[in-house]
This record gives sequence, C-alpha cells and structure tokens, in this order.
Amino acid sequence: MTSDLINLNHGKSIPVIGLGNELTHRRTGTWQSKPNEVARAVEIALRSGYRHIDCAWVYGNEKEVGEGLRASGVPRCEVFITSKLWGTYHRRAEECLNDTLEKLGIDYLDLYLIHWPVPMNANGNHPLFPTRPDGTRDRDESWDITQTWKSMEEILKKGKVKSIGVSNFSEMMIEKILTTAEIIPAVNQLELHLYNPQHKLIAYLKSKGIVPEAYSPLGSTSSPLLEDEVARRIAKSHDLKTSDVLLGYLLKKGIVVLPKSVTPERIESNLSGALVAHKRLTADDIVVLDNVAVNGKQKRFIMPPWGVDLGFDNWTPVNPNK
Repeated sequence: MTSDLINLNHGKSIPVIGLGNELTHRRTGTWQSKPNEVARAVEIALRSGYRHIDCAWVYGNEKEVGEGLRASGVPRCEVFITSKLWGTYHRRAEECLNDTLEKLGIDYLDLYLIHWPVPMNANGNHPLFPTRPDGTRDRDESWDITQTWKSMEEILKKGKVKSIGVSNFSEMMIEKILTTAEIIPAVNQLELHLYNPQHKLIAYLKSKGIVPEAYSPLGSTSSPLLEDEVARRIAKSHDLKTSDVLLGYLLKKGIVVLPKSVTPERIESNLSGALVAHKRLTADDIVVLDNVAVNGKQKRFIMPPWGVDLGFDNWTPVNPNK
C-alpha cells in the first residue's frame, strides 16, 4: 500500500493516485464494459496497493465497484471512496447519495462531489441528459448552484460523507458558490493533463486551499497523450514509460491523478510508474512539460454541450456523454 497522501483543507487527507471508472460508463450506452469487468478492476487495483477509488452515480457501475471492494478483502476503512451528484439530482442531493451508498454497499463516502455545475430537470425525456424540444439540454434554470452547495453542506453535517467538493468547476463557478458557502470545497476534479494543464485555474485552487484532481490524465479514450513526442523523449531520458511521465508530471504539481483502466497490468503499472516518475522528474522537465500545451497542443477531450457558459478557457463543446 502506498502512503502518499495530500492533505485536504479540513484535516482529512486523500491518496494521490486513484482508480478512475468513467471508462466503463453504462447508462448512456457508451464506453460499454464487459460483465464483472469493473468489479475485477477494482479488486485488482486494491490488491495492487490502490487505496482510492473514484466513482460517480452517472457511470452506472457502483454496484460492481462495491463488489470489487468486498472481493479485495481490503477493509472499507482503508479505502478512500469518491462519488458524484448528477445534474438531475441537484434538488435531491441526499436521495442521489443514498442511492450511491446502497449500490456501493457502504454507509459513508470519503468524498462527495457535484459532478457538473449544471442543474437539469429531473422529469424530462431522458433520465441522464434531458433535452428540450430544440435538442438542447433541459437545464433547471430556476435552481441556483449555490443551493446545491448548501445541500452538500447539509449532507456533510449529517456524517454520510467525510468531505465535499466539486468537479468541472471553473474559477467563476467556485467564486459563485463561495458567496454563500459555509464550507470551502475540499477538491475540484477536472480534465487535467499535458494538453489541458489549466495553469491559471490550478494556481487559483491552491490559493483557496482546494486540491485539484485530474480525470483523463492520459487524454481520455485510447490514451492519445501516450503518443506525445515531448513526453516520450523525457520518458526515455529517465528510463520510464510515457504514461509514467504523464502521471508523474501531475503528481509533481500537487495534483491527485485518476488514471482509468480495466487491464490488470496497466492498473498496476500506473500506480508504481507514477510514483517513480514523481521522484525522477526534474524541475527542468516540469518546465518543458508545462509549455507543451501553450506551444500549440492545447486540447480538451471532454466538453459536453451544456448550453451555458461554465467560465472555462478553451471550451468548444463536442462530447455529450461525459
């Protein structure tokens, strides 16, 4: 088991590497996984030393995550488990949480996040992505995101979660909830990687004591960043894999990484390789990697067409399913 942890802003701590699960999203019919593949991946990850599992209600696989947790033999108290509130539940945050806990087979979460700062109408024409007659997202425009955060604070007070945070929140959106918040978010989970480093936002989060987490650290589906020539060159110079460099780069910047895989070898190598790279990468390496995006490779892979300004730079919606 790795003891590498990052302190959160309220006395808790979070393991720096977690197993991401969005690859196995079932509810939308995309990223289809095979039966028991998720449970097996979670079991292997925990047996390999992971102590952090990242989930979300919308991924539709939390029952299997729970099965993997139990099959691993690792005590619940040793595993940091995250899940996320989906947009159609912003008015019913505790109901979404209760469903997650029941499916996982546990009685608390270590971290609960607002998945996107986009409340949606729950009684629309689709349980996950309701649309209006013109095909745009059916957003719940009478519900304010500050009200959602207030619900998260109430959940925290009840003890069903140990920490609360956000996901896919820009500085603009965080500032909005901070106008009424009693509790500062512990983390902000974002699309962070070599091609989308979001330097300005990361600096802002650190100034607020909010820990950044990176989903899709290898570049989402098919891990396209593994082909980047700069990362490959640095990997070769340190006798590392390119994936090691991509993950270690983020760790070096104080960012929690959530690589996703259902392949046993990759699950194991992502954990060990990232920690080795974190130690081997130099300050000069980080400067070079920091400049890859700005030198013409800036790219986001996850941009749902929410139909509202989320306050992010370099945002052109293309992917409706994240």
